[in-house]
Amino acid sequence: MGPEFEHPLRYEVANELHARPSPRLSAPATCIFLAFKEPEFAARRDPARDLEHLTELTARHGGPRPDPDSSHYQGRLGRHDLKWESHTEFVTYMALTPGLPIRPFDPSAAAIFPQDWQGSAPGKRVAAVMVQIDVLPDDPGEALNRIERWFVRDSLTAVWVLEESVLIAGDFRIDADGWMRFAMFVRPGVGEGRIGRIVHRLVELETYRTMSMLGLGRVRGLTARLNVIEPKLAAIVAQMTDENCPAEAVLQDLLDVSAELEAQAVSHSFRFGATKAYEAIVMDRISSLRESRFRDRQMLTEFMHRRYRPAMRTIGSAESRLTAMLERAERAGELLRTRVDVERSAQNQALLARMDRRAELQLRLQHTVEGLSVVAISYYVIGLLSYALSPVAARLAVDKGYLIAGLTPITVVVVWLAMRRVRRSLHSHGPDDGI
Repeated sequence: MGPEFEHPLRYEVANELHARPSPRLSAPATCIFLAFKEPEFAARRDPARDLEHLTELTARHGGPRPDPDSSHYQGRLGRHDLKWESHTEFVTYMALTPGLPIRPFDPSAAAIFPQDWQGSAPGKRVAAVMVQIDVLPDDPGEALNRIERWFVRDSLTAVWVLEESVLIAGDFRIDADGWMRFAMFVRPGVGEGRIGRIVHRLVELETYRTMSMLGLGRVRGLTARLNVIEPKLAAIVAQMTDENCPAEAVLQDLLDVSAELEAQAVSHSFRFGATKAYEAIVMDRISSLRESRFRDRQMLTEFMHRRYRPAMRTIGSAESRLTAMLERAERAGELLRTRVDVERSAQNQALLARMDRRAELQLRLQHTVEGLSVVAISYYVIGLLSYALSPVAARLAVDKGYLIAGLTPITVVVVWLAMRRVRRSLHSHGPDDGI
């Protein structure tokens, strides 16, 4: 079959599965990992700036230039294997170097990433991890002695991973040079691919832990604002039952509060969603390590449940509180609109009743006017007839007063019948008749 039978994205999505393979490492080795994120609107950043920063690094070390249309890069920079990836909110750099520094976790091991180059990054550093990969001594107790010298005991985690093939240790503290440090002791015979995958999961664990906890600072500001808004909302709900408070004024206050809540929800929705996604990745990376206890030391799962999960629950609680306040404001708005509609219906009914009374008065007035009109018209008709019949009355020797007296009741009856006929004619024909 020719290419015309293939979906245009088939090869692209298939190649994406193999675009970011885990590194291959053999002990001893050192991993230096950095992640940069722009402080604001990182998801909408210009990716060209990240590529320019990467290109500057490769040019310094004489390495191959990155593809301008790619979101990942792998290349050899001197003694280092560099791996770069672009993510939704951040970019990561991983440099892998054979061997270990003379001193454990010596900052000189990160010389591939110069300080001035880091300072010129488009974003700020959110993760800086140094991982030392060494061969596990015959006596694991010797490895434990080193670990206890390197890390703070009260936050130390030390676990076996992947069927006790590798010992991982760290205290999740940032040292004086700004590095989060982890130590790995690998049993002899563990494959390079497995070592590389463990290193990759370890640095991802730290990166996504940091990214998920960025929401904690945002939540503190949100909580302070909700503490101000919530009493206002409660006061508005209380005013809804007060007949002395105009419903329109209460509704306007409620609209102001609802608008501010919606603005807070829009402002924090992305961070809430990202936090949930990053938390899921953190727990997935821990699960994929298949840890088991090393002697009596704290496990990663225990550390995360004690130190990490409370922060995630705080963020989740703030999101739930904001959602609940939005729902309360919405329900209050519906009730208040119902009250306004009822009051307006009562006002409309009162207005219609007044209009009915006015129409009745107008009808009565019209009947009065019609009666007066009969008298007036009859008066003028009798006057005209008296002038017209005066000669006849003189010839017949009839007194004019008797003539007018006789014509008066007849004229009034005729005029009244004529007016009644006209009124009936007007009532029997609607405004659209004859169109």
